Amino acid sequence: MLNLGEEICGEYLKYILNCEFVTYNVTNPDIQGEIDVVGINLDQKKIYVCEVAIHTSGLQYVTNKRPDDYNRFVAKFEKDISYAQKYFSGYAVNPMIWSPVVKVSGDKAKYNTIIELKHVADFVKAKYNLDTELVINKEFYSAINKLKLYTDTETSEFKSNVMRMFQIERSLEKHIKGSSNN
Repeated sequence: MLNLGEEICGEYLKYILNCEFVTYNVTNPDIQGEIDVVGINLDQKKIYVCEVAIHTSGLQYVTNKRPDDYNRFVAKFEKDISYAQKYFSGYAVNPMIWSPVVKVSGDKAKYNTIIELKHVADFVKAKYNLDTELVINKEFYSAINKLKLYTDTETSEFKSNVMRMFQIERSLEKHIKGSSNN
């Protein structure tokens, strides 16, 4: 089922990264599991495989009461990347992790989610020679703002609820700013 975070990611792929095709919850026919969001840019021959985790209190997957972000994302990307390489040979594969709130722990913390995500990126780089983009915290916020600005370029109604909300918000901001009768 499509969630709000997946829709934000997908709209970013469509409007900012110019993907002609964006699809959600792609089932891998070879193995169990799904890819949250896939975007395909035909002109640049790029495929984006995105894992989206919208945990507003802070990203952290847990297995047996222990943090499990590294193992969870490594397993997902092994499936995602193998799928992309098999079915889209000749395309550059671009793995992405999208999460709005990833807390940075202190130096003495036993577990630090942001460091674990960087380890995931290191694993993907070492095994597949691919750079994993972390769209987290400020980068996630920046992606939302880019989408909001994009809505200024369109006067017709967006079909996506996320984009329509951004369009309404931007229109309201302009109206209030330009109106003397707040």
